[in-house]
Formats: sequence, structure tokens, C-alpha cells
Amino acid sequence: MNYKNWMKRLMCAATASALALGCMAGCSGTDAEVTSTPNGEQASTAPSDTPTGSPDDTGLTAVELVKRMGNGINLGNTMEAYGHLDLGVQAEVSEYETHWGQPVTTQAMLDGMKQAGFDSLRVPIAWTNAMDFESGDYTIRTEYMDRIEEIVNYALNADMYVIINDHWDGSWWGMFGSATPETREKAMELYVSMWKQIAERFKDYDDHVIFESGNEELGDRLNDINVAEDSGALSQDECYETANRINQTFVDTIRASGGSNSQRFLLIAGYNTNIERTCDERFVMPTDTAEQKLMVSVHYYDPWNYCGASSGQKWGTKKDYEDQNAALKMMSKFTDAGYGVIIGEYAVIPKDDGTIKDCTADYLNNFLDNCDLYGYCPMLWDCSQYFLRSELKMVNEELAQLYQDRSYATQSAKSDEELAADAQARMEEVLAAAPDKFEEQIDLDELGGAKAWIMFSSQDWSVTYSAGDTYDPTSKSDGLEAVDVDVTGEGTYTVSLDFTKTNAGSARGMAFSALAVGNGELLYPGYTIEIKEMKINGQPYELKAKPYTTSDDGKCTRVNLYNEWVSAIPAEARSFDGDTSNVAPTILDNADLEHIETIEITFDYQPAS
Repeated sequence: MNYKNWMKRLMCAATASALALGCMAGCSGTDAEVTSTPNGEQASTAPSDTPTGSPDDTGLTAVELVKRMGNGINLGNTMEAYGHLDLGVQAEVSEYETHWGQPVTTQAMLDGMKQAGFDSLRVPIAWTNAMDFESGDYTIRTEYMDRIEEIVNYALNADMYVIINDHWDGSWWGMFGSATPETREKAMELYVSMWKQIAERFKDYDDHVIFESGNEELGDRLNDINVAEDSGALSQDECYETANRINQTFVDTIRASGGSNSQRFLLIAGYNTNIERTCDERFVMPTDTAEQKLMVSVHYYDPWNYCGASSGQKWGTKKDYEDQNAALKMMSKFTDAGYGVIIGEYAVIPKDDGTIKDCTADYLNNFLDNCDLYGYCPMLWDCSQYFLRSELKMVNEELAQLYQDRSYATQSAKSDEELAADAQARMEEVLAAAPDKFEEQIDLDELGGAKAWIMFSSQDWSVTYSAGDTYDPTSKSDGLEAVDVDVTGEGTYTVSLDFTKTNAGSARGMAFSALAVGNGELLYPGYTIEIKEMKINGQPYELKAKPYTTSDDGKCTRVNLYNEWVSAIPAEARSFDGDTSNVAPTILDNADLEHIETIEITFDYQPAS
């Protein structure tokens, strides 16, 4: 599982109500019926052969439908909870649904979400929970499909639009990156078979049901090795080509499946669902026999050190606002081209104790203003952290009011032009009032000096320290202690991190880490870093590969300690001994780093030889 997905799951599980509720009855999909939920309530389910939407949905374009979808929320850590390996494929469906700590979904929960101001529901799904795909059988168990349809009907009963997808799903997607042609062919067979079955089940549902081609896996993660151990064969260009081919196959499969599917609105997963990667010219939207029925999905958790970290960090400087505004504006290239844009996931994950981080409302309000300005549909990532499913209410009054104000019912009183103008005015106002920096932040440019530190994000992203090229000692987990040093030229320096006073008491492995010298490129151009000694938990640690010195922004000099995102050594890489033939961006082994209490690095900073 990728680190961001793991962190979302981990943080959601920490605040979830792990209720031991029984399996809910399935929906036959032929006649309207009444089912009894585990809470004893009566919930009617709409028949699957009857369109459920209102007539005025017909004839809408994708851009227009997205505006109707209003304000959305995810049913997170529920039907995408991956139990295939632990439970097999024949367990009670409720065992999969509750596998990651969420309660069994009820009609009352979705009614509560609607009343809280959410107009659309995204249902992430792990279809291989109910599929013996390893043996080549791609049949989805009827009981599992029934339960998905029942949840879809709950959402429709609550007058919500609903999106269903294939989510992380154990990352079977890595089969597409296998070095074995037969494995790649099986991956496409699985994908097509899955969507044929889904399309057949929902072919008579109207535009309130939307299919999404994938999740974050349509991109670099096509090389994942979770299922196919020989995966990793695709270059990034080939990952783009494969993602485009999967998306085209998705559209072609749905359009050929009959019923309402010939004109159904389809949501195309962007590359990595990352805004910048999706705006890359290598990502190409599929062709479609239906006109203006395609939408594109991206996710937004930037900056991850604020959104994803489990301890209190700050957000809200001018640069923070400018970065968010610039990133979200990029997606307007798709609305300009007639595609709807859905931000399929966004959130500021709460702290370890379940409380909301400082500045969360500021972040969310500006984010939602961007969505109003450009006509996007935002879908909050939630697993009983914002909307408490067991209590049928929002986590606090501030956020309750925020989302009430953003509901379609509230905002539909204004025209699109009025909504955009109001959003633009608010964005300009908060940007003008935002501080250039927080009082405790350090501006190296103002000081005119250089500073060395260890950038760090733990493997589960729960422990972080200044993990960016701009030195920011305030961007850290609570309790973390750092020793950073002023760099005054050629010499030997020692920096360190101590995690023993954080909530976790230690860090579990690394998602990313680098040794950095802020302003090094400006003040000491061409200098290199030679690591003389590294200590983990007070003991000497032997590097697994030779490091190199580089810079991403032309200002900060750094050595990657653990950076799996680097696919090729940059041409400008340099080494203390002049030899870069065997250098690597990952010079530590996470297998050795399950429990990190302290890190200490002593290094020489010197001109290149």
C-alpha cells in the first residue's frame, strides 16, 4: 500500500467507531423491498430497474452536472477495506465492510450526511474482496454486489448523487506493470470483466449513479509489486500510456454495456489523481461516443505535511494560500475543454486525539472557494472523522456550519456567476490578510545565511520535520526535537532528530528523508556533502548505497537519504569524489528502521573535487 493511502487508513481507523454490527440484508434488485438494518430501523431500497433521478437531469453536460452534485463526501474505509488476504472471498460481506474499523452503513447515516450539507457520496470499493482473481475467476460474488447496490440505493434515497469506483483494492493494478506479458493481459481481462458486471447491474440507474475508472493507482502505481512481484517494468512514459489505455477501455466497456450506460456520466481518474501530473500533456482524456459526458478526478492533500500529519502544524501564510490557489486553478484547463472536474478526495486529517487541527476551517474555506470559483465538485475524504457516523452529526459546530453553508440547497439560491464572484472576493480578502510567515518561522533569505537540517517523514507520515526545500522548523510533529546548524562554509557539521517525545515515541521507517543545506546553492555553489557517520538510535548505521548531492529548486543543497520518487539520477548530480556512476537516491533500508528514536548525521561540506 502506498504511504499516503496507509496514512489515510491509519488516521481514519484511530478515530473510527469499531462497532460489531451484523451483516445487512441484500437487495434483490427486482422489486422494491424493505430491509431491517442492524439498528432496527426500516430502510426502503429503490428497485434497481427503475431510474431514480428527476427528469430535469436529462440533457446536462458534464460541467453542468458537476455543479448539481454540489458538495460531496466519501464513505471512507468501508467498502474499500481490503480483506481479500485476511478473510478470503467467501466471508460475510459485513466482515469486509467493517474490516478497517468502520460501522456497517445504514440509511440513517446517509440521511445524516445529506442533512449535514453533503449532496454527493463517493463509495470507494475493493471488488477483489469478492473475486477469486488469482485463479482467473473474475466473477464478483452476488452478495457483495447486492450490498454495494444497497448502499447506492441508500444514497439515492437520501437524494444524493453517488460515485462508485475500484479503489486501491490490494493494488492488483501492479499487474499492468509486470514484466510478464501474460500477467499484463490478465490485468486487462480482470478490469474489463469487473466493469462489465458493474455496468450490467446498474445499467438501468440514471445520471445520479456515476462510474469512476480507478483511483490513485492509474499512474506510477501501475508498477506496484503487491500482487505482481515482477512489476516495475514500465517507464513513466509507459505508465502514462497504460493509464490512458485503461481509461479508454473503461469508457468503451461502459458505452457498449447497454441501458443507461450509453449516456452515463463517467469519471476518469487522473494520473496518480495528482493535479500537476494530470495536467501533464502525456495524460489524455478518452474519446467518447457520448457528448460532454466525461469528468476527470484528482485528489488534493497539499501540503501533505499539514493535511496528513497526525500532530498540530500550521497553515495559512500568503505562500500557503497562493500555492493552493495556483494548484486548483490548473484544473480549469479541463472545465475550459468541457470536462467536469471532481476533486475526489481532500481533507485535513485530524490530530491523534481526534480533534481538528488549527487553521482547518481556513484551509477548507479557501479550498471550497476555489471549487466555487472554477465549478468543481469537492468530495471530502471522511471515515467518521468529520461526520461521526455512529452519532449522526458533524465533529464540531464550526465545521457543521461550514458545510451547511456549502450545500447545494444553500448555494443554489445564487447564480453561478454570483457564487464565483463571492468566492473570488473572499479569496482575495484572506490572501491580503494572510501573514508572510508565522512569527516563529525563520527566513533564511532575510538572515542571509545557510542552515543544515534533516528533512523527514516517517513511513506512515505520522512523524514529520521540515520535509521541503524551504527550511521551516515549525513544520514538525509535536514533541519532536531537532538540532539544526548554521553552515558558514567548508567544514564538518552534525545535525540530528529526536522522536522520543512525540506522541508515538519513535518513528516507523521513512517515506522520505534528506540531509539539506538551505541556501547552499546560493552561498556555496558547487559544494558537495559527504556523510562521514550516521547513527540510528545511537548506533552507527552503514549506508546501503552511495549518496549524491543535488538541488531541486536551485537554492537548497541536499542529499536524498530515502526518496523512492526519484526514477533517474539527475544529470546535475555531483559527488564528493567526482564519481556518480553508482549513486542512489535511497541509501537507507526501511527493513532496518522499524523503530527510530534518534537520527544523527555528521557530514563534511566542501567544494567538489
